[in-house]
This record gives sequence, C-alpha cells and structure tokens, in this order.
Amino acid sequence: MGVLPVPAEVRAILLDIEGTTTPIAFVQETLFPYIKDNVKEYLRAHWEEEECQRDVGLLRKQAQEDSSLDGAVPIPLESGSGEEELERVIQAVVDNVHWQMSLDRKTTALKQLQGHMWRAAYATGHVKGEIFEDVVPAIRKWREAGMKVYIYSSGSVEAQKLLFGYSTEGDILELFDGHFDTKIGPKVESESYRRIAASIGCATNNILFLTDVPREANAAEEADTHVAVVIRPGNAGLTDDEKSYYSLISSFTELFLSSST
Repeated sequence: MGVLPVPAEVRAILLDIEGTTTPIAFVQETLFPYIKDNVKEYLRAHWEEEECQRDVGLLRKQAQEDSSLDGAVPIPLESGSGEEELERVIQAVVDNVHWQMSLDRKTTALKQLQGHMWRAAYATGHVKGEIFEDVVPAIRKWREAGMKVYIYSSGSVEAQKLLFGYSTEGDILELFDGHFDTKIGPKVESESYRRIAASIGCATNNILFLTDVPREANAAEEADTHVAVVIRPGNAGLTDDEKSYYSLISSFTELFLSSST
C-alpha cells in the first residue's frame, strides 16, 4: 500500500479501535466471551451495589423499549420475596444481555454493564488490551509533529480507557487527547463527525479518521472529514469498488506527515 501523505490541513487524527488499533480477534474472542461467561457471577457478586443496580435499571428500561422486538427478553422488577425470586431476576438480566449480544447491539445500557465488568477484569489482570505493534510508535511520532490524537469507538469511553490503560504496551492513555463513544452519535451518521469536530475545536476537514469499516468512512466523508481505511489481519474484506475508492493503509507507519520532516 506504500506511503499515504496526510493532507496539510489535518490537525487531528481520529482512531477507531476494533480492527484499527486492536485486533478484531481480541474483541470477539476475549472481551465479548468474558462478558457471556461471567455476567451471572458478576451480577451475583455485585447485585447490592449502587452501580450494579443502576446498570440493571438501564437494562430494564432498554428491555421495555425493546418489548416489541422478536425474541426480546423482559427483566421483571424485584418484589423482595427471597433468594429464588432474586435468582429469577438475575437470570432474566443474563438472558437479556446474551440476547442483545447475539444481535451485536450497541445500546448504552449494554455497553455500560460491559464496561463495568471489563474494569474488574482489567484491574485483576484477567484481561490485557491488545494493541497492534505499529500503533504506539506511530502515535508518538504524530504527537511529536504536533498532531492531536483522539479515539472514537462504539465501546464506552470507560471501556476504551481500560483497554489502553491496561494494554499489552502498558498504560498508554497519555497518548490520547480525548475519547468519544456513541453518546456523541452513531459512527455511521455524518452528524457525529461534525459534533466531534465542534467538540475538539476544529473544522471537519482538519480531521483524519482511520477505520476498518467503509460505512463509517462514508459517513465521515459526508461530513468533509478525511478518511483512510485500515486493512488488518482478521478484518472484513473490501469490495473492489471500496479498494479503488478509499485510501488504504495496513500499518500506521504508512501515514506520512509533511510537518514531521
């Protein structure tokens, strides 16, 4: 793929995580299975805590909104009538989480619970965030050249900070100037990129967005944001049209910043 010059007006680089900074396999084979395998145990251990109750409340509200969807799993209220009923409610939460994950839903309620579970997993050393080896050296170089670097992922800001704070490269949070998740808007909607630009105080054409997902790249382009599509092992293949249309890189080292020379 060679060298890709970064347009002179770019002042900030916005990074996707899954398939861009981090192998898709880490998310699909480590992070998500951890939730499925441990959600019941986590709920039992933390049920009485205020944070857990807030998480369950959000999931219950989401379940009510989802009630008309095929296969939706309701979460009943507790009436305080003993261990058997508590176990029934916990199982309903587990079933709801599994159902949402089976559909790859990105609801705030689901992401919040996942973020809290991953926090515990990272803190205890059960999980370390995987980072492609070219990522950290490239970001350090960009920052030395005066570039700002931000993250935009469908995973919650908390989950993002955990991944980079407890990574295979150590704590690398200092490399990022800010984090965005879907609270700013869906990644496949152009308005989200306008909001991000406004938030960091620049024009959309001052941003270069790196992602492995053409739909996200298209939305960013519609907002006049510069885009490069990242080709990594395990990423979904691109069509011939996508390959010919988008700027492609297979490593962050392929980006050339004229200001760094």
